Amino acid sequence: MSAKRILVIDDESIILEVIQACLDELTSWDVLTAVSGTAGVELAQTQQPDAILLDMSMPGLNGFQVMSLLRQHPATQTIPVLLLTARALPEDQALFAPLDVLGVIVKPFDPFSLIEQIGAYLGWQV
Repeated sequence: MSAKRILVIDDESIILEVIQACLDELTSWDVLTAVSGTAGVELAQTQQPDAILLDMSMPGLNGFQVMSLLRQHPATQTIPVLLLTARALPEDQALFAPLDVLGVIVKPFDPFSLIEQIGAYLGWQV
């Protein structure tokens, strides 16, 4: 069985580095990273990841716009998406409810808990 592939889209390079290091060290998943919404959409379309971890607050294309583009394109419309956000207030969470996502992971996160959360949402072995 081939390794699961996850695409992490976040404009903060340190967040990408932490997530990639954690996933590389503690899982057998292949990790792709994109530092912008535009790059993330392009990678999702060309690389067909098994899941996407998407930051909601980014310059240029924000998470809402990325979700819209992903759901409109036949190659990406069924890829499971987990949101990564610092917006944890109930009114913020209500904004995410209409989005077609598996779950929301709140920043700041514990890198070790992050792996467990991703695995639980996706049903992947950690």
